[in-house]
Amino acid sequence: MGERLILILGGARSGKSDYAQRLAQERRGRVLYVATAEAGDDEMKQRIAVHQSQRPADWVTLEAPLQVGQHIRAISAPVETVLLDCLTVLASNVLLGLPEGFSEEQAQMALDAEVDDLLAVYAESPAVWIIVSNEVGLGLVPPYPLGRVYRDVLGRVNQRLAQAADEVIFMVAGLPMRLKG
Repeated sequence: MGERLILILGGARSGKSDYAQRLAQERRGRVLYVATAEAGDDEMKQRIAVHQSQRPADWVTLEAPLQVGQHIRAISAPVETVLLDCLTVLASNVLLGLPEGFSEEQAQMALDAEVDDLLAVYAESPAVWIIVSNEVGLGLVPPYPLGRVYRDVLGRVNQRLAQAADEVIFMVAGLPMRLKG
């Protein structure tokens, strides 16, 4: 059957989303594009509009900033490919939804719960899943506590997904490097 869970990692503007979309387009059948970003300002609205314009018109788009697994589970139409773009924004949404003064442990538990549900839905699904996430551990140590917590919890979740994935691709300057599979 081939790869069913593909994780695409890379830095900002490394070509992750474009590569993920090309992979999804190469597959037969219906694609569910799961967008986790919200248009909080004009710049983000513009970025979202560009992403939307680059997607094939026949793809089904699901906007789900939180509880992504539940939203995917509720889709009634069968799909052959699920493309989640991106886990990085989902992690940010989860952390921003926590009460002020949360601990790293609380942040990890909240993000792990979101990923647990995603992996449960994946296990129930016959579709190929492509998940996009940023590799945030290659740069400078963030100078503020929230940034460090975010980097650490996302890094641990990326490791977890990489272990579960059949294939892991690391994007650098638009070039895919196969790490697994």
